[in-house]
Amino acid sequence: MVFPEFRTVNIAVFGKHFDTAYDHTVGHLLGRLVERGHHLRVYSSFLGFLRERETLPGVVFDVFGEHNEVNDCDLFISIGGDGTILDSVCLVRDSHVPVLGLNTGRLGFLSNVASEEIEEALESIENKKYYLDQRSLIHISGDAVRLDDFPYALNEITVQKHSDASMVAVHAYMGERFINTYWADGLIVATPTGSTAYSLSCGGPIIMPGSETFVITPIAPHNLNVRPLVVPNDADLRLSAEGRRPVHRLTLDARPFELPEGAEVRLTTADFKFNLLNLEHQHFFSTIRNKMLWGLDKRN
Repeated sequence: MVFPEFRTVNIAVFGKHFDTAYDHTVGHLLGRLVERGHHLRVYSSFLGFLRERETLPGVVFDVFGEHNEVNDCDLFISIGGDGTILDSVCLVRDSHVPVLGLNTGRLGFLSNVASEEIEEALESIENKKYYLDQRSLIHISGDAVRLDDFPYALNEITVQKHSDASMVAVHAYMGERFINTYWADGLIVATPTGSTAYSLSCGGPIIMPGSETFVITPIAPHNLNVRPLVVPNDADLRLSAEGRRPVHRLTLDARPFELPEGAEVRLTTADFKFNLLNLEHQHFFSTIRNKMLWGLDKRN
């Protein structure tokens, strides 16, 4: 956790379509930012959506559409759910710009500022009563795999069968050491951040952010003795897959790619981290208690 020293002036605003119930919330947020003298730069397609919904203050906004147009920003605000935060990662990249998530989605592990906390969030930012939660990412590489220009994942990478295929066999190695061949619908390699996402739904453990680990979680394994495995994140993980199809499905935080039969991908820890801005009272333990309904027991 890092307590930076900067005064927020230039703010990038990114988001997706949200329910009409949040029109007032989003309009209020943008209006208050303008009133406080902050300079806003809004994602192009999101700006069009906000205009249609008539939630914009009566000022002219700057527009951005590419990742290199936010590098000089002091803060990046993501309006949506956790999926919007994952899309934000592709724009912020290694710029170290902190990201604040206003939750207009459902669960909100990452996008964890609720609409009723907007005023508190604004005061906290301006009075520096917040901290940056630095989250690790996975870097993926492979000579025979065609990826985009940002081969990183904040939550997880998966190797999966195609929808019309039978099981896939995923071969996993740590360096030169063979781990296992997973006969399953697929395999997840998740960061601590991703441990509360897809990996958790497949029976993986919850891992506290900041832990220097990955978790390898099979998806519907054919052998019921196979269980999730936690490994150090400095491990050199290598995966390949074989099955009845010549190409398998590879995803980075739900961004789809193709993994050819027999092609190998290498997973390592990224050399930069994602800065998630949390309010002073927010912590991982309080988040999982609230989001996963821990403590709803009459004995507590």
